[in-house]
Amino acid sequence: MDSNNLSRRSLMQKTSLIAAGAVASHLVGRTDAMELEKIECVATKGRINQAVSRWCYGKWSLDQLCEVSKRLGIKAIDLLGPGDFATVKKHGLVCSVVNSHSLPNGLADKKFHTECLAKLREAIDATSDAGFPNVISFSGNRRGIPDDVGIDNAVEALKKIVGHAEKKKVTIVLEYLNSKVNHPDYMFDNMRWGVEVCKRIGSDRVKILYDIYHAQIMEGDVIRTLQTNKDYIGHYHTGGNPGRNEIDDTQELYYPAIMKAIAKTGYAGYVAHEFVPKGDPLKGLTYAARICDV
Repeated sequence: MDSNNLSRRSLMQKTSLIAAGAVASHLVGRTDAMELEKIECVATKGRINQAVSRWCYGKWSLDQLCEVSKRLGIKAIDLLGPGDFATVKKHGLVCSVVNSHSLPNGLADKKFHTECLAKLREAIDATSDAGFPNVISFSGNRRGIPDDVGIDNAVEALKKIVGHAEKKKVTIVLEYLNSKVNHPDYMFDNMRWGVEVCKRIGSDRVKILYDIYHAQIMEGDVIRTLQTNKDYIGHYHTGGNPGRNEIDDTQELYYPAIMKAIAKTGYAGYVAHEFVPKGDPLKGLTYAARICDV
């Protein structure tokens, strides 16, 4: 193929795959020091603080994921519990979001408030003690509850815990998920819902986890949405759509432009890669870290 006809995405992908290819096929299942030394640091500019979600890399131990991430220039590991904190700290990394309560049984339904608040308090305390920034929370499923009532219920619950989060200097991030493909009946599946909750709480310690993959499925218009609602967003997730796989030229979102838009809002938190690699995990993560380093 004539090189003049290569798209900018193809050019970037070729560069990233060359950088990762020499070691990718050898890394999974071991932490050979000589192989790790060959991993190139591709996230160097510092405008986007990149992280990676632990659950997407089950073939690697947490130690391996931390080693790879650190060498790529990724600064944090997403979605861990307190039992993982020592490992992350050993590698000089951060846990960017700490797990808390159930996803389907969330704040929109009053019958789960006691359980959710107990889990949130426990997670906030552990997160604060470790010096990490965020704890995740969820609206949960609708179960026939109207959205406006779900908002009322979530606000009622969060008002009981936000003072504790403020005292502990930890932010509760409510995750926006799609109800069309992955999480049927999930309530917080549109940006209006989350923004309204944040407005009514009125604290910088309750914000939105804007998952770009989920948002693309439900509403699209990603860049305009994050620009308009920048004051309510406390964390980001990436993922390719369709399929929630690599953020490369097999999917419809163009992440370099999205990252530039995020950086221009002045956002200083973390952007965590939450895609499940279909191919070699090191190649996919290297490519993602490179194109998001804007």
